[in-house]
Amino acid sequence: MRQPEFHRLQVELGQRAYPIRIAPGLLDRRDAFAGLRFPQHVLLVTDANVAPLYAERVRRILPGNHEAALLVLPAGEQHKTLAMCARIFSALADMQASRDAIVVALGGGVVGDMAGFAAACWMRGVRCLQIPTTLLAMVDSSVGGKTAVDLPQGKNLVGAFHQPCAVVVDTDLLATLPARELSAGLAEVVKYGALGDAAFFGWIEQHADALVAGDTAVLAQAVHRSCEHKARVVVADETEQGERALLNFGHTFGHALEAEAGYGELLHGEAVAIGMLLAARMSSELGLAPLLDVARLAALLERLRLPIAVPSAIARRLDPSALLARMRLDKKNLSGRLRLVLWRRIGHAFVAEDVDSHHVLELLTDALTDDGG
Repeated sequence: MRQPEFHRLQVELGQRAYPIRIAPGLLDRRDAFAGLRFPQHVLLVTDANVAPLYAERVRRILPGNHEAALLVLPAGEQHKTLAMCARIFSALADMQASRDAIVVALGGGVVGDMAGFAAACWMRGVRCLQIPTTLLAMVDSSVGGKTAVDLPQGKNLVGAFHQPCAVVVDTDLLATLPARELSAGLAEVVKYGALGDAAFFGWIEQHADALVAGDTAVLAQAVHRSCEHKARVVVADETEQGERALLNFGHTFGHALEAEAGYGELLHGEAVAIGMLLAARMSSELGLAPLLDVARLAALLERLRLPIAVPSAIARRLDPSALLARMRLDKKNLSGRLRLVLWRRIGHAFVAEDVDSHHVLELLTDALTDDGG
């Protein structure tokens, strides 16, 4: 029986162009890897949560004459460190991986970021195949070539732009994703509508219940549309000199919250949800955007079971000045000037230059005294 067609996208970056393939059941289909060359040295990097579910299945389906070596790392954002990357380098060295080697990232954003960064560094760059297993990784981190690890001072401060050779998205893998992780991924889906596509934002509102329920057909549409947005922006601005910065809507606030709370306390998508609302609130307080859109964003995030305020158990131990200091380390800032992605309304984000830090501090202070439950 002929297998159904899958969604196909192409990130058009000249000689570094690569495909994104999206469908249920892709990990059972060898045509998902069509056109990819698998050499003798293949390292499959995953984590302790994903390995028991999918590692052997992926090793069996990958083309080539040699079985992939397997490296299982601890799970969680707190392990996205240089020390864990050193384990990937050691594994590549142990297998005597050459410059035609390929690193396969099987996991969520943490695994994808670390494996991609290791691939960027090994012998000054080898290929990386991304097989995301979380919604957040499917719609965001697996596409676009941003790779990084965290430092105690902040998220993603050490990294490189290194595009994958392909992204293979099997949406059936979302069936094993915990509900909290699914909702966290939906925050990144909302981001695409909020920053540049009001019609997509409306589509998410219409399908919010199905998305939360894990409807595979609706989720596949959400992944496809999100990847379309990401691919278009990456092609226009690969190294974030302009338009790509808009993809950080909510992230400057969110990264600061995530790091200051302690990695793992807030999931990345949860921190981004709060961060988007803070950015929207600031836009309204500056008279740049209607307050009604803030309420609309908050209502959608609540329907998707995402936090709209910092949980009180976390808020009471955070210092707004410490959060502001984290935000000053953000990669969008230039010459010490604070730059934030704000919006004029749903679907129309922009980069605000030289934002008044006193206003940001007031906003953070208010946010930490709100009752987040």
